[in-house]
Amino acid sequence: MKTTRPKSSSRPAPSRELAKLRALLSKAEETLRAIRTGDVDTLVVAGKRGRQVFTLQGAEHAYRVLIESMNEGALTLTADMMVLYANQCFARMVKCPLEQLMGSSLRRFLSSADRATLRPLLKRIVPSGSKIQVLLHAGDGSQMPVQISIRPLARNGINRATISMVVTDQTEARYNEEMLRTLTHRVVQAQEVERGRVALELHDTITQPLCAILLRCQALADKLPVGDGPAKGEAMKLREMLGETAKEVERISRDLRPGVLEHLGLVEVLRGTSTEFAKRMGVSLKLACVELTTRLPADIELTLYRILQEALKNVEKHTRARHVTVHLTKPGHIVQLTIKDDGMGFNPDHHLTRQKGKAGLGLLSMRERATYVGGTLRVKSTRRAGTEIEIRIPLPPGAKAA
Repeated sequence: MKTTRPKSSSRPAPSRELAKLRALLSKAEETLRAIRTGDVDTLVVAGKRGRQVFTLQGAEHAYRVLIESMNEGALTLTADMMVLYANQCFARMVKCPLEQLMGSSLRRFLSSADRATLRPLLKRIVPSGSKIQVLLHAGDGSQMPVQISIRPLARNGINRATISMVVTDQTEARYNEEMLRTLTHRVVQAQEVERGRVALELHDTITQPLCAILLRCQALADKLPVGDGPAKGEAMKLREMLGETAKEVERISRDLRPGVLEHLGLVEVLRGTSTEFAKRMGVSLKLACVELTTRLPADIELTLYRILQEALKNVEKHTRARHVTVHLTKPGHIVQLTIKDDGMGFNPDHHLTRQKGKAGLGLLSMRERATYVGGTLRVKSTRRAGTEIEIRIPLPPGAKAA
C-alpha cells in the first residue's frame, strides 16, 4: 500500500501569524499612547481615496500647557455663553471646580447688568477683539473686578461659533487707581489751601502797597503846576499804569480764592467770572442760572467754580470761540453745570489718552474734581463743531450747606 505525504499549505503557521498580529497591536498601542500624550501632531491614514492627513487634538498639547501656566483666566465658549474650556486659573477666580465649569454657563458668574452688556459683544465680535470690565461673582459669594478680552476663535471642522476669552484680575489695578485718586484729592486740597495763602499774600503785601503808591502818584500829579505839562502827563500815565496793575493783581487774587464764593454763593461768582471773561476776551457769553433757594455744600460750589475756570481757560487758549453759553440747573437732587462754545472742537478721547506734553491735563483735572464730589463729567466735541462740557453732581441727603 502506497502512502502519500500531504502537500504543504500556503497559509502561514499559526505562531508566525500570531507574532505578526502582536507586532501590529504593539504599534497601534504605541500610536495611541503618542496621541494621548500629545507627541503626535498629525496622523496620515492610507485608504481607498489615497493618503489623508488629520490634525490631532493632541497637537494642541503644548498650547494647553502654556494656557494652564498663565496667571490669567482663559475660556473658550459659545455665543450663548456656554463654557467649552476653562483653565485652572479661571476656576480659582470663580472658586468653582474645573469639572463643574465645563458645559456650564458663564452667566452664573455675572450680574444681570454685566450679562446685558456682554451679550451684544459676543454676538458681534470684531476680528480685532473687544474688552469689557465686569464683576465676577464667585461661588463663595465674593466678587472680583476683572477685564475680559474677547476674540473670535476659528476651529476646523466645527460649524458652531466659538469665542476665546482672557480674564485679567483687576483687583490690584483698582486698588492702585483708588490710591492714586486719593492722592490726587489730597493734592487738590493742598492746592486750595496754598491758593488761599497766596491770595492773602497778594492782597496784603502787593495790592495794598500798590493802592498806596497810586494815591501818592495822584497827589504828586495834583501838586504839579499846570504849566509843567509833560511832567504832569507822565505822572498821570504812571497813575493809570499803577491802577491797571492793581486791578490785575486783584483779579489774580480773586481767581485764586474768590471771596464772593464764600460770602455770596455760587451763582454770584459764576456771574462775576463770566462777565469778567466776556469783557477781557471780547466773547459773547450767555449765562443762565437756576434760582438756588439754599446754598450748596462748600466742596460742590468750589468744584463747579474751578471747572468753569478751567473750561473758560480752554476756550481762551484753544477753541477760538466767539459765543459761549453757561447753564446752571438743578434737576431734582442733582446740580448740573453745562458750558458750551462754538470753537474749533477736538477729539476728547485723543486728548485724554495722550502721554506727551500737557494735552488733556485740563480735562483730566476737571474729571477728577467732579469724581471727588461723586459727580460725573461728560465731554462732547467734534472738529470745527464746538465743545460741550456737562458736569452732574448728586446732592447728598442732609448735606451741610456752605
